[in-house]
Amino acid sequence: MFQPTDQGILIKIKVIPNASKSEVIGLENDEIKIRLAAVPEKGEANDELIRFLAKMLSIGKSNVTIVRGHKSRHKQAGVAGISLESMQTIFQKILEKCY
Repeated sequence: MFQPTDQGILIKIKVIPNASKSEVIGLENDEIKIRLAAVPEKGEANDELIRFLAKMLSIGKSNVTIVRGHKSRHKQAGVAGISLESMQTIFQKILEKCY
């Protein structure tokens, strides 16, 4: 799910676009499953994913990038500006609410 790198942390994500609101809804096959309140057209879902992750992790949008899967539901996001331990704690709290 999380992979530390020299540039930051990679997160495996499965997105579900066209939702009524953006939210984490659980885990699926070692990916964090996220509903996005955006359509999968013209990069809108990718932009919403970046905005959502940055807000959730309390970091700037410039610290979040889509590394892989620009046109796929299965994505890998790169995150900088936060420690692995902090990220794990945040996601653990969010995922506990999902189950």
